[in-house]
Amino acid sequence: MARSDIRLRIGTRGSPLALWQARETRVRLIAAHGLPDEAVTLVVIKTSGDMIQDRALALAGGKGLFTKEIDTALIAGEIDLAVHSAKDMPTAFPDPIIIAGYLPREDVRDALIATGPGDLAGLRHGAVVGTASLRRQALVRRLRPDITTGLLRGNVETRLRKVQEGEFDATLLALAGLKRLGLADRATAILPEDGFPPAIGQGAIAITARHADETTRMAIDAIADPATGIALAAERAFLTVLDGSCRTPIAGHARLDGTTLRFSGLVLRVDGSESYGAERSGTAADAARMGEDAGRDILGRAPSDIMAH
Repeated sequence: MARSDIRLRIGTRGSPLALWQARETRVRLIAAHGLPDEAVTLVVIKTSGDMIQDRALALAGGKGLFTKEIDTALIAGEIDLAVHSAKDMPTAFPDPIIIAGYLPREDVRDALIATGPGDLAGLRHGAVVGTASLRRQALVRRLRPDITTGLLRGNVETRLRKVQEGEFDATLLALAGLKRLGLADRATAILPEDGFPPAIGQGAIAITARHADETTRMAIDAIADPATGIALAAERAFLTVLDGSCRTPIAGHARLDGTTLRFSGLVLRVDGSESYGAERSGTAADAARMGEDAGRDILGRAPSDIMAH
């Protein structure tokens, strides 16, 4: 197919951050292939995860709630590709769908947004931190057992507003999302990765497509970042071995330094009282094996009741 014949429909959720990610993908596709603006369009799809705001995802069905309706549209041919926050993606997709690539990764760290200045150590005794993430809850309580965590769902702007209005003393958000929305100045502290490791896939934008759609996959290849793909192969392999869901606090990050891939993974008890980590290093070709090996290592050491299913 000639480039002038390429027409691509991008499926996306409708939140401001999801739309930013989809528009960035669209701009990159247009630039990479010299396409007219009208050749790449966005299709906004409301997902179950967007509609359920009154309880944690773990109680509603897990991460697939953010992809199910978009997957259905992709399989049906209503869209040609879909753009997701990699950290919101389940470990497996329906057979026709694959992750076709990732955009270059942003900062993986978490940011604290508090009503007063300072970091986690500076929050008042017994402060209430709003979050929907078991990982963040466990990491906060590991560092500050006196802190109470409460459920805070919704898009970035909603969470910031609820802190500003005093419903919570603080919340935690991915620094990448704040940067992409031009809201990084709202962070009162950036949490160091060694003490507050990120979610699997944090900071990465994933693009899915149908495996058999070679034209779309080739179009995505032109904008995909190989280093991010290698890192995510290790991280997602780790998550898959652990059967990671929204019911287990899991953190992990892989980084390609030259020709060396370094991976660090962590599993925590929900109250932060116990944690089990593993580190691996190797070549890019070892990415998936490294993640799997680290996951099996932790499974062999962590008590079975930590790994909630």
